Amino acid sequence: MESSKLGENVQIDVKTNYLSEQSDPDSKRFVFSYHITITNHGAQSVQLLSRRWLITDGNEHVQEVAGEGVVGEQPLIEPGASYSYTSGTVLATHVGSMQGHYHMRSDDGHEFDAPIVPFTLAQPNALH
Repeated sequence: MESSKLGENVQIDVKTNYLSEQSDPDSKRFVFSYHITITNHGAQSVQLLSRRWLITDGNEHVQEVAGEGVVGEQPLIEPGASYSYTSGTVLATHVGSMQGHYHMRSDDGHEFDAPIVPFTLAQPNALH
């Protein structure tokens, strides 16, 4: 199976939240959480090995974050099952975006990247 096909079998859903209680706009500190749900629509189990994020703030400053697993785990996701976690990021602007991929391995040992399409981080009422 081609790696692009394997990546298509992994669905990634994102919900974001602005954390006003942890943010300090006067100090250019805007804190966001994001809740990720990864669903395996393929016929084989897949394991999330690593992640790579590109985080862009409203000033076009890009930060790359890469590392093993997510929130200290390298979950194995069975066919038809989902894995969810929540993490966060801090921006210097009230609007930004994130995108990237999860590097995964299927049961047969094939490694592939599951893309995370760009999503917006925004303080409430920042976008009209």
